Amino acid sequence: MSYLSIKNLSNSVAGFSLENICLDIEKGEYFVLLGQSGSGKTRLLEAIAGLDSSSGSIHYKEDEISEKNPEHRDIGFVYQDFALFPNLNVEENIVFSGRYREIEDAQEHFKDIVDFLELKDLLDRCIKDLSGGEKQRVALARALYSKPKILLLDEPLSAIDPTFRNAIMKKLKEIHRRYDLTTIHVTHNFREASYLADKIAVIMNGKIEQIGSPDEVLNHPKTIEIAKFLGFKNIFPASLINDKNKSKYFSVDPNVIRIVKEQNVCCDYIFEGVVEECMGITDHFKLFVKVDENHFFIKIPKREYENCLSNSKHSIRIGFDEKDVSYI
Repeated sequence: MSYLSIKNLSNSVAGFSLENICLDIEKGEYFVLLGQSGSGKTRLLEAIAGLDSSSGSIHYKEDEISEKNPEHRDIGFVYQDFALFPNLNVEENIVFSGRYREIEDAQEHFKDIVDFLELKDLLDRCIKDLSGGEKQRVALARALYSKPKILLLDEPLSAIDPTFRNAIMKKLKEIHRRYDLTTIHVTHNFREASYLADKIAVIMNGKIEQIGSPDEVLNHPKTIEIAKFLGFKNIFPASLINDKNKSKYFSVDPNVIRIVKEQNVCCDYIFEGVVEECMGITDHFKLFVKVDENHFFIKIPKREYENCLSNSKHSIRIGFDEKDVSYI
């Protein structure tokens, strides 16, 4: 059995349902739950933590924890809004779990967390006087102080200035390794998922739609809905390039589609189309090309396609290779 095994977990609150969620998460894995707002990501974390009642089973190692109280599940939880106690200062927030459970080597552990997260100068501060990044570090410290085996992170980067996002992602990886954690990280940002995850599950409308490695999920989505969520462009019926795959679709990156100017240029697939619109963006053009009833979106360096803005509504040949096609 996996380190954390979730079988047929379901619940329904206020008209929204999680439906038969099944996940197997291995020890030491950084597992990312990826989905749009309102897809059920936070609800699932709350069910795992024991904060929301549900049917089904949750096994931690070989122990079923479905009926255990949250404080007995060896799980740390960091909410998106941090949920710090405003009536307690930073130090009191960090050590709060010591009120209801004994922390082995508490002083040494406290010092290690404070030093690692650079909180020493903030210990006497009121929560209301902290920046967003400081609150995040305090929330992480509070979760780590209880020595959890599993760490749940609910959109941990959503309230952080984008300037610091890469540095904080690196810090999260360091925390994961330093404290020997199994981490479940919720986000709607697939670039964040790509950097952090050992494995990704995509959740939509309360259902798990795809599970796999970052490469499998982010580069080979199982459905059009997942592909669109991940930002895939140019999604067309596979019959456009291969009659044998009429039931499937394909996508091609706007950056790999070429303008075919010469008759002897070789591409696996070449189409005649009409430029519907051309937008100049700093160092490249965005072209929207109609091929029969299909609309291609293309990005092309300005140096490769001069006078684009003055040549809209004209005929054009575009091409791309089989290696650049992603089937859906």
